[in-house]
Amino acid sequence: MDDSDPETRVGVDVGGTFTDLVTVRDGRVRVDKTPSTPAAPERGVLTGLQDLDAPLGDVDFFGHGTTVATNAVLEGEWADTALVTTEGFRDALEIGRQDRPDIYDFDAEKPAPVVERDRRFEVPERVDEGGDVLEPLDEAAVRDLAADLRERDVDSVAVSLLFSFERPDHERRVRDLLRAAGVDASVSLSSDVLPEIREYERTLATALNAALKPVMDDYLGALADGAADRGLTAPLRVMGSNGGLMAAEAARDRPVNTLLSGPAAGVRGATYVAGRRGVDDLVTMDMGGTSCDVSLVRGGDPLVTTDTEVGDYPVSVPTVDVHTVGAGGGSVAHVDAGGALRVGPASAGADPGPICYGRGGARPTITDAHLLLGRIDPAGFLPDALGRDADAVRDAFEPLADAVGGDVEDAAAGVLRVANADMERALRVVSVERGFDPREFALVAFGGAGPLHATALAESLGIPEVVVPRAAGVLSALGLLISDVVYDYSTSMVREWDAVDAADLAAVYEEFERSGREELAAAGRDVDEMRFERTVDLRYAGQSFDLSVPVADAGAGDAAGTAGDAASDTGGADGAAFDLDAIAERFHDAHERRYGHAARDEPVELVTVRLRARGLVEPPDLAAAHRDGDVDDAVRETRRVVFGGDDHATPVYDRTALPTDAAVDGPAVVEGPESTVVVHPGQTASVDGDANLVVATGGDGE
Repeated sequence: MDDSDPETRVGVDVGGTFTDLVTVRDGRVRVDKTPSTPAAPERGVLTGLQDLDAPLGDVDFFGHGTTVATNAVLEGEWADTALVTTEGFRDALEIGRQDRPDIYDFDAEKPAPVVERDRRFEVPERVDEGGDVLEPLDEAAVRDLAADLRERDVDSVAVSLLFSFERPDHERRVRDLLRAAGVDASVSLSSDVLPEIREYERTLATALNAALKPVMDDYLGALADGAADRGLTAPLRVMGSNGGLMAAEAARDRPVNTLLSGPAAGVRGATYVAGRRGVDDLVTMDMGGTSCDVSLVRGGDPLVTTDTEVGDYPVSVPTVDVHTVGAGGGSVAHVDAGGALRVGPASAGADPGPICYGRGGARPTITDAHLLLGRIDPAGFLPDALGRDADAVRDAFEPLADAVGGDVEDAAAGVLRVANADMERALRVVSVERGFDPREFALVAFGGAGPLHATALAESLGIPEVVVPRAAGVLSALGLLISDVVYDYSTSMVREWDAVDAADLAAVYEEFERSGREELAAAGRDVDEMRFERTVDLRYAGQSFDLSVPVADAGAGDAAGTAGDAASDTGGADGAAFDLDAIAERFHDAHERRYGHAARDEPVELVTVRLRARGLVEPPDLAAAHRDGDVDDAVRETRRVVFGGDDHATPVYDRTALPTDAAVDGPAVVEGPESTVVVHPGQTASVDGDANLVVATGGDGE
């Protein structure tokens, strides 16, 4: 594209309170916010697109982070779904696992199965663990089943047969027979959705995918049609839970892969911002209106896991490792039956929102607490269309003040302490509890509420530096514009490592790469933009858990990598290039790093073969223009702000007026277009070359 026609990119992320839009054109970044519309999320997106300061016909790239699948799971609002299983395994979905949320609670209840029992059906067939057919598929039984499904008029069908990852043809034949018999429903196969061991997890992922498929199809269809009607011609890209973009068609077919769409985009954006500063080890903190999502990035790569819970359900598809707590700007404060002050998980959401929004909210929230302590000014951070009602906020905090035995400001400070305690525990989960010292990391804070809390949390954890990106309030939307296109492929092949043939392994990777090239090409990626990262999950014989280690080929070198790293290249797999002994040694090393010991003389098992196909996306130029000026000229006012129970006459800065390389000492409040940064006494904030605000907390990282 020539300089006379610069590329225009738009990223849209739907949050619980606001829908965020970021437009990048010719290096200029524009931020827009519009209230989310939970009842019909596409309306908020389309409203935001309509208000963009650019013709939609000029948009070249449209990336989207969505909470539609997540909300459907959390609320249990999904399509009428049937499940087809191997005879004798009808109740696997309900039996689940033996573990309980609380091991000492004998009354704990398991989550309601995604598919009710009268919608779960069996068909005679049996494949063993090696893929050999023990009992052929009873096609007559499938045809009889088709008649039952037609009568019940289900919207979607999940098919999960035993050991289908070793031999998927039975599942495919069931699908073909149902379609031939006139079953008008979408069909999800476990051999496509999650072709891996562990019967419950595989069946659950397939059932969730089937239940979400009509929901996501309706949403993305309405969004695509509405955007096209308004003149948008750019193809829609959707952020996946794995931190990569996918084509809208892929998201409609595999909605289970979008359950952490928004949080994953935020982690990608934070990684990019920190990387430009030369920071590769970071903890991300995304606090919006309803929740706070934290994650850890090591060596410039977000940690990816296949052990994630969404609501009450374990979801084993690859996801960015995000831990979520119910603490957002709209989280409601209340006193429990025992007289203790609690915050969340209930949220005021987008409608009516916190009291200070002036839209009818009546319950005190975290945002309202900041208002009472002087840390935010509703006239400075809320859109003009929203009202302001500080007196109503004080009235709502009176019952909390009575409970804590102080005034409304004491109650507000207590609300923030409780919320910070919840978020600090979350930060410890992704760092300390996984063997990482938070003092060796930077904290990247974003979301509309994240920068209000991050500096206090970092100081408590000994994190020396907090980075607040210039587009902190909409970083998830910005992350959509710099993310690669990513597709993950896997299949379980449980066998002794000594029995694995390198040529067989190469054949699996060759098939994965063929699929990856097709999907990346369909997403507009050229061959020279394609990368393939190969890993295997290994374990010691008898273990119930496994570790992922890289499979390096001759072209990528044979140095031992760390767990989670992967060989990456543009060429095809070659069995002769796989040094199986070296791969096993990487597993021993990874096991020793993770658990402190390795049994190098014990037999090793192969569990799952994985490949990540990555289509590289050239990020837009986001470098900020150098800004001259005087720090004092950026002072908007001096405001009374409460820190640690004491009043401070605190300068309030206009972030957009702070010059490059400016430094301000705390206490200070820095107000940006979509987020506010609180700098505590003893801390110092400075502006770097990308217009990030960097807060030195006083910790030395030791």
